[in-house]
Amino acid sequence: MNDQEVLETVQQALLLCIQISAPVLLIGLFVGVAIALVQALTQIQEITLVFVPKIMAIFLALFVFLPGMMKTLTVFMESLADKMVGLG
Repeated sequence: MNDQEVLETVQQALLLCIQISAPVLLIGLFVGVAIALVQALTQIQEITLVFVPKIMAIFLALFVFLPGMMKTLTVFMESLADKMVGLG
């Protein structure tokens, strides 16, 4: 395995991390911004108002997106294992 193949594999792994984490992070971001907007408009500064809905939204997003994430990771790991087998 030469340097170019190693760099391509690392690049694929980093892009896969971004691809897998993006939906959950974006949902957390949008929920956090929406709650901050509501807090700014109503001047309610309750700290638990930020965390509880955001945690619930992230858990719901994980529940929805986890099967797709696992499928994506499985495909990547199978291709990585095939590359390792080809080395020997």
